[in-house]
Amino acid sequence: MIEDKDEMAPETAGAVPANDAGGPVEDDAGVTTADDRLVALETELAEAKDRLLRALAEAENTRRRAQREREDLQKYAIAGFARDLLSPVDNLRRALDSVPEAEIGDPKLRGLLDGVAATERELLAALERHGVKRIDPKGEKFDHNFHQAIFEAENSGQPAGTVVVVLQPGYVLHDRLLRPAMVGVAKGGAPVPEADSTDDAA
Repeated sequence: MIEDKDEMAPETAGAVPANDAGGPVEDDAGVTTADDRLVALETELAEAKDRLLRALAEAENTRRRAQREREDLQKYAIAGFARDLLSPVDNLRRALDSVPEAEIGDPKLRGLLDGVAATERELLAALERHGVKRIDPKGEKFDHNFHQAIFEAENSGQPAGTVVVVLQPGYVLHDRLLRPAMVGVAKGGAPVPEADSTDDAA
């Protein structure tokens, strides 16, 4: 039996140890290469994760942008139609203003004007139900976002920049301007009372 072991020794002495997969066991250099591969895989995984997060963020931004556009489309879809109705509304008001109240003696004329006034009210109410509101800024501070100054009025008794005359009312659809109000604006103005100045200072 001793002789058999001696005979087998030369055969096994030069054999390379095998790993579980049947391949050779890596030496120190092989371990370093495996670490490099692990680092490379981790880097690639991090880059893939970053790309995925960016793609998800872009998809979410696109979804939100599409939702805003859809909401705006629904909200302002009637803008053109509403703008076309402003002229008929103006004409109804002109018809009412064309006959002074003191000159209305005929009951038939009174009934006609009452019908025109009712039509104006119903039309304005219908527009308001859909988000269209009239801008009638008399006595308010001039706002270039919603008002268009046609002239300046001197000696109006109002502080400078106050709307003293509304030549044509404006309209907004929700928060979007359909037509600016055409106005006359006070130039100069009445002096501020001393009492008001004292209160402001206090």
